[in-house]
Parts: sequence; structure tokens; C-alpha cells
Amino acid sequence: MATVSLRTVGLVKRFGKVTALDGIDLEVSEGEVFGYIGPNGAGKTTTIRVLLGILKATEGSAEVFGMDAWKQAVEIHGRIAYVPGDVSLWPNLTGGEVIDLLVSLRKGGKQDLAYKNRRETLLIRFDLDPSKKCRTYSKGNRQKVALVAALASDADLYILDEPTSGLDPLMELAFQESILELKALGKGIFLSSHIMSEVEKLCDRIAIIRSGHLVETGTLAELRHLTRVPMQISTEQPIIGLEQIPGVHDISQGPDSLSFQVDSGEVARVISFIAPFGVIKMESAPPTLEELFKRVYDI
Repeated sequence: MATVSLRTVGLVKRFGKVTALDGIDLEVSEGEVFGYIGPNGAGKTTTIRVLLGILKATEGSAEVFGMDAWKQAVEIHGRIAYVPGDVSLWPNLTGGEVIDLLVSLRKGGKQDLAYKNRRETLLIRFDLDPSKKCRTYSKGNRQKVALVAALASDADLYILDEPTSGLDPLMELAFQESILELKALGKGIFLSSHIMSEVEKLCDRIAIIRSGHLVETGTLAELRHLTRVPMQISTEQPIIGLEQIPGVHDISQGPDSLSFQVDSGEVARVISFIAPFGVIKMESAPPTLEELFKRVYDI
């Protein structure tokens, strides 16, 4: 059984009369990529700041490696790598100097050959010139500095808050490659992201937060029930009575086919109903994470 890297139980954070987090229960294990998604203001960054010991929980608990996130923040920070969505760097240091400085602050942060090899591989992968002063970097390049510093570290847990903000699609692919490598090494990864395709490709489990409340948590397969399955059917005979079948929605007759939506739990019933009409062609695809997200937020 995998060791738990981080856990929150009944986590509540209030700012005066405003409740930013209300009863958040999370658990991330070693070797797991955990996706944390929600719109701006939902509570994602507040959760991360509590886990980092920047904010103190109002109620409940937040633990990283079994240690209290607030009381033992110094010990925890030696074992984690963190990337924010908006990176600020020392303007007069070069990118390479910042990377080496950040890595040196972590457990096992010595500049050994293994680190230098990881650093060089990542610099090439992210197409980053480490000799330039940080004040000359664009937002995307500042993000690359933070990513290289985090990914080159031999951390036990990676906490990433919108880590690909400002990166182009090619660099997003480089990021995804790096995360899959860390997962293969058994590292725990907590990923907050707005990029649905990124979360869908990388994450083993997903939590959706809305207005400080967790509305769903599970694997992508477990969350399929949140939305309907699109189907497009061509049959030898016209389908009669489909609109009366429970779970069928938005029927639309095209020139050669019938399109509709089906509640995921009713797909087998619908296929059995349609079969006697002589199926010529049937197309269907499971809902994407973006469709799940839209359904939760009624977009």
C-alpha cells in the first residue's frame, strides 16, 4: 500500500466572515498524480497555501508526510518542490543561479553529478538559456526557471499551482513528459490546473472544488457519471419511441443519422432498445474532463 504524502481532514479556512475552504478532505499518495481543478476563486490556491504552511487552517487538519503543515513547515519544505502560477525571481541573478539556489534549499540539494545531469536535461527540454539575467525573462521563461528548479530537485512531493501558466503548447508537452517521469519514480504530485487536457492526460485521481467545497473526487472513470454520453446512430429503419426511454436527451435528426445524449447509466438500455431497428453505424465517446467540469458548474 502506497504511503500517503499529504492529507487534509475537514479543512476549513476563513478570512473574517468569508469561508474560503469548507470541510476539504484530500489524500495524495506516493506515485500518484492528483489533479485539483476549479475556476478562479474556488479555493485551490488557498488549499495549497495551507499545505505549504503559509496560511494557518481555521479548523480541521492539514498534514504533509504525516507532519502538521503549519507547525512543522520548515521540515516539510525541505522535502517538497513547489511551483506557483505567477513566478517572481531575483532580477539581478541569472536563471541558472536561481535554479541552483532554490535546489540548494531542499533536502539533498547538493550540486552533485546526478543533479547536474537532471538540470541539463531539463534546460534542453524546456529550451531555457540559464545564463540570462532574470529581469530579461518573459513570463514564460520565468515559469521555466521555476519548473526546472522544482523538477531537477530530488523532492518527495511536488506541489504545482498552475505550473504551465504562460507556456506554449510545446512546453506543455515537455512538462507532461517530466511529470510522467517523476510518477514512474514513485513521486507524489499535487497538480492544480485550468488546462483540462493536461489533467486528463496526467492525473490518476481528480478533485473538483467549487466555492470552497469539494463537489466530486475520484478517477476520471468514476466521474463519468457526472455527464451524458453523446451518441450518433444510423439504422435501417427509423427509430420510434426513443424519446420515451429514460435518460435520453437532446434528440436531433440529421440527414443520415440520429444524434442524442444518454445518461451514462442508461447506455446499455438505450443500445438494447435501438438494436431491433437494424444498426448500421454507431458512434460514441466517453465524456472528456472538460465536459465533466462544465456539467458540475452548469456551464
